[in-house]
Amino acid sequence: MTTKEEMSSNRKTAIIVGVLFIIGTVAGFLALFVFAGPILEDPDYLVELSANENQIVVAALLVLVMAFALAMVPVVMFPLFKKHNEALALGSVVFRGTLEAVCYIAFVVCWLLLLTLSQDYVKAGAADASYFQTSANLLQVASVWIGYILSIVFSLGALMIYYLFFQTKLIPRWLSVWGLIGAVLYLAAALLGLFGSELGILEAPLALQEMVLAVWLIVKGFNSSAVAALSA
Repeated sequence: MTTKEEMSSNRKTAIIVGVLFIIGTVAGFLALFVFAGPILEDPDYLVELSANENQIVVAALLVLVMAFALAMVPVVMFPLFKKHNEALALGSVVFRGTLEAVCYIAFVVCWLLLLTLSQDYVKAGAADASYFQTSANLLQVASVWIGYILSIVFSLGALMIYYLFFQTKLIPRWLSVWGLIGAVLYLAAALLGLFGSELGILEAPLALQEMVLAVWLIVKGFNSSAVAALSA
């Protein structure tokens, strides 16, 4: 491959990664805050789930889209990252790729089981209400714990990715440092959540950073001198 072809290939990689970040974030936002969130937070969520089946199915599909898009980021970056540190590059694929996707799938399974349970709950009527409510609450709790595990896996994968970005200088150092700090705060939020302290605001810096990163990659691409150094 000529130098010009390699530069073109790396430019395409940067655009693909940026687009994947945007797709994953938008899909996740729509799933959690537009389609599923208002229903699952309703006090009578079992009835609401049954009445809004299509909305929950759409939300589940959007989560799967998010899972695929975000899992592909470290996969697409692997050829570049492995030139600097193959072990960390592989670790990012495992954590932000495979394990994160598995957590998202488990999340979706909980939602779909809740949907099935809600339909049985409506058919059963008041006689078995307590049984269905208990089962539904267990699934809700399971999804919360899966969310904490997902956040930990996501944070560890993010730390690997932004450390690699920092070391390779493929993006500006300030953007890499922002990502590293954001990943630490995201991890702190997950660990605090495990002990009953909810500080979701700590997740905001990384969420914002990844959108800034996505736009940067689409508009600016990778640092050409850093790419050349990796190739050398």
